[in-house]
Amino acid sequence: MTRNFLRHFGRLLVYVFALIGFILVGGFFALRFGWFNTPGVVDLNDRYFKEVTETIRRSNESNGEKIAQIIANYNSEHQSKALINDWLTPPEWPVLRVAIIKDQELINRVAGITGVSPRLMVAMLVGEQLRLYNSERETYKQVFAPLKILGVQSKFSWGVMGMKEETAKQIEANLKNPASLFYLGPEYEHLLDFSTTDEAGERFNRLTNLKSHYYSYLYTAIYLRQLMAQWERSGYNINDRPEILATLFNLGFAKSVPKANPSVGGALIEIGNQKYSFGGLAFQFYYSNELIANFPWQ
Repeated sequence: MTRNFLRHFGRLLVYVFALIGFILVGGFFALRFGWFNTPGVVDLNDRYFKEVTETIRRSNESNGEKIAQIIANYNSEHQSKALINDWLTPPEWPVLRVAIIKDQELINRVAGITGVSPRLMVAMLVGEQLRLYNSERETYKQVFAPLKILGVQSKFSWGVMGMKEETAKQIEANLKNPASLFYLGPEYEHLLDFSTTDEAGERFNRLTNLKSHYYSYLYTAIYLRQLMAQWERSGYNINDRPEILATLFNLGFAKSVPKANPSVGGALIEIGNQKYSFGGLAFQFYYSNELIANFPWQ
């Protein structure tokens, strides 16, 4: 009987280890081929964003407060109901607002290094964190809300910005490749140099650091600068299009194809009973009055 028990137990162990192996191999290929990536959609308000952007450009206005007034006037004239600000309602936004302010010094430091607007970086952060707050409800209730902190991811996406490993690696490679459309110049080449030979481990530790989100913001800012550089070299300037930059940030380098009439979209984020695209939500935050004292328009 003991022999039969050991034989059955041995078989059970084999099956268990086989199952674990299958899961690990499946996870590897899922990450390798992007099976966990959220499919992007074109925002239903895409036409609205384009018309508002053209209105802003025709005004030749660069002052953020005046631009916000232009948008308000446009909405009033066209009786637009395109923008629904459910993302501002409690309980998530008040928590996130406090959490973002805690990182103000880090965000401003990265802005000084890269020249990227702090408000533009925060527009990316708002989308990623509101998505996380609403998809990880138990963690939000037990950790994020009581402590008023940002969520740091460490599985399929990393850090407070949800950066994919492959995206981080391409950001690093673009810094070193003068032939790339994403190249920023020699002054940026060493911003992400590693201090050890374990690049994979150091990259992971950089982006998942619970005590400091510095590298999450640095990778984000460089990523945005590289997207701007690619489009500008291709004859299109999207530096004043936070919704397009956010869409590309969310979808990845492979989806960044410069063209005259880009669409707003990205992953859908459900907040309450309302769904927003990643790019659309970035537009709404960027041109709102939220956190304007901390991260003014530039």
